Amino acid sequence: MKMSKMFVQTLREYPSDAEVISHKMLGRAGYIKKLAPGIYTFMPLMWRVLKKIENIVREEMDRAGAQELLMPFVQPKELWEESGRWEVYGKELMRLKDRHDRDMCLGPTHEEIITSVARDSLKSYKQLPVNLYQIQSKFRDEIRPRYGLLRGREFIMKDAYSFDIDEAGLDKEYKNMAQAYKRIFDRCGLETKMVQSDSGAIGGSVSHEFMVITDTDAGENDVFYCNSCDYSANSNHAVSKLADREVDRKEFFNETKIVDTPNTHSIEELCEFLKIPSTLILKSLVYIADKKPVIALIRADKAVEETKLMNAVSGVDIRIASSAEIAELMSEKGFDAVPGFIGPKGMNGIKIIADETVRDMKNFVVGINQTDKHLVGANLSDLGIELNYADIRLVQQGELCPQCGKPLYVTKGIEVGNIFKLGTKYSKPMNAVYTDIEGKTHPYIMGCYGIGISRTAAAAVEAHYDEYGIKWPVSIAPYHAVIVPVNINDELQMHTAQKIYEDLLNAGIEVVLDDRDERAGVKFKDADLIGFPYRVTVGKTITEGLVEYKVRETGEQEKYTPEQAVKILIQNIKNNLK
Repeated sequence: MKMSKMFVQTLREYPSDAEVISHKMLGRAGYIKKLAPGIYTFMPLMWRVLKKIENIVREEMDRAGAQELLMPFVQPKELWEESGRWEVYGKELMRLKDRHDRDMCLGPTHEEIITSVARDSLKSYKQLPVNLYQIQSKFRDEIRPRYGLLRGREFIMKDAYSFDIDEAGLDKEYKNMAQAYKRIFDRCGLETKMVQSDSGAIGGSVSHEFMVITDTDAGENDVFYCNSCDYSANSNHAVSKLADREVDRKEFFNETKIVDTPNTHSIEELCEFLKIPSTLILKSLVYIADKKPVIALIRADKAVEETKLMNAVSGVDIRIASSAEIAELMSEKGFDAVPGFIGPKGMNGIKIIADETVRDMKNFVVGINQTDKHLVGANLSDLGIELNYADIRLVQQGELCPQCGKPLYVTKGIEVGNIFKLGTKYSKPMNAVYTDIEGKTHPYIMGCYGIGISRTAAAAVEAHYDEYGIKWPVSIAPYHAVIVPVNINDELQMHTAQKIYEDLLNAGIEVVLDDRDERAGVKFKDADLIGFPYRVTVGKTITEGLVEYKVRETGEQEKYTPEQAVKILIQNIKNNLK
């Protein structure tokens, strides 16, 4: 490809709405063009990157025994009603009507479609196991699309679905897919960590995410991990052991009584007023889950993890209650209290979830739904309610690993893939069954395996960049190398550059010749910004028979003869593509 013919426009500045590195770099380097919030045109350079990622995914999925198909992007309401997700999926599901007034949606995922395909085609145990996958665009109407390709509304995804006769078969395929994912991300030049995670709207009993660990602002998830064993988990799934903490409670409260606690609206203010540690306070938080109030109880030195709480109440949407909603709840229950003085006592009829940290609390302090008053020296029997216990605690760095007891660490991660054990979540309600050897029918045991193709490209930028631009891994770079003649009017420089270019093309190397009549500095800046893994510069040293060879990732620069540069370049690229 000649740079003068390439359809690319680099910018002097980053896009004004770009917040994270990948969005900034991809926009400025001419890879993507915004059409609407969360919706982008993939320009030719970006499309080359995406196709390379797709090909790696396709090769490894085929190698793992999966078979490719392509399902419709527009899906009918009826299938979503069969699974029970039409009403509960949320506003991310883009609903629409066709000309015949039939309800349809734009596919955010394809569990219903693939289950219907299997239901109509896989009748006997002899046809199982099967793993089917596709690579196509998806649409989720995110309320706040941001971070460019990392949280867009329209995106490209690979999703695969396995069908087995039993849990043992699912376990085997789950491990098979995990190994395939490791190969895929290794080939894409990404170091990933497989972490336990929440299944979210997809559902299922077990799930893991493949996270690219990053120190950039784009890391949307906290990943807790242990350096002493293989434990790692997303924050919405992480658990930990708490170090033993001995508190002489008698030193604070000798009896159970109501005390005045004026103007103590926060835990800090209450601790200061009563001269107690926060471990002696039972914190009560009001949430709205699926439009209904829920009270979460937790030891006050800990925080609630909202996804865990949502799962504990079997909800699909959850948020902290507003002051107005709390006031309405207090009025309904006949109380007069503002946030900071809320408690579980008298809240019969409201779903109350207590964290595991609450079980062993004694002689604690708790709100009693009276402004400026708390109950001190309280015990669980004083609350007059039956508690539902669940792990709803957000793990904190330094707490102990649940497997080996050593301290946990936390880092940021970008999710690029996920795997789920769906079980019969879709096959059972949709009556997708097979017949066993005795003629009896059973629902398929299903698994689901997704990779964000466009997210993977953005994550690669987050992991490989410097102040000058992108440093693409060779395997997914739009082109392997760029040849830069410093002065296109110099006959020797142009002849040498053209010869190197042709030799590389003949060797199967994807190469660009920057034949533009621009200053060398402009060409170098564009080469670094776009992120060509290798650059060969043909300048004044060609009179000495030498060209400059540069590795973008490391910054390594050497002078070689043109023949040596071609040979080294071909060898290095082939080594990187193995």
